[in-house]
Amino acid sequence: MTYYSKHLFVCTNDRDDGGPCCQRFNTRKMRKYVKNKCKELGIHGEGQVRINSGGCMGRCNEGPVIVIYPEAIWYTFVDEEDLDEIIEQHLLKGNVVKRLQLPG
Repeated sequence: MTYYSKHLFVCTNDRDDGGPCCQRFNTRKMRKYVKNKCKELGIHGEGQVRINSGGCMGRCNEGPVIVIYPEAIWYTFVDEEDLDEIIEQHLLKGNVVKRLQLPG
């Protein structure tokens, strides 16, 4: 078994040049929301889920983006309800949320 069962990266990159970036969607706040929600659910930590900030993941025009390993599933999201669905379906039940999934 790996150290974490799931490792979730939220792009929090911010571009100074005014180009598209995930932080324009307030992803630092959204990452904190996901981390706190996972802690509340008791699924955050060793042997479970790890939530990390990621630098630019190169998908700026598709943002905001999240990638979950080990499955390498990419998601986009709009709001906390979308994040709740990713947590509930993917992290808790192991189901891919097709409507939010980006091509890998």
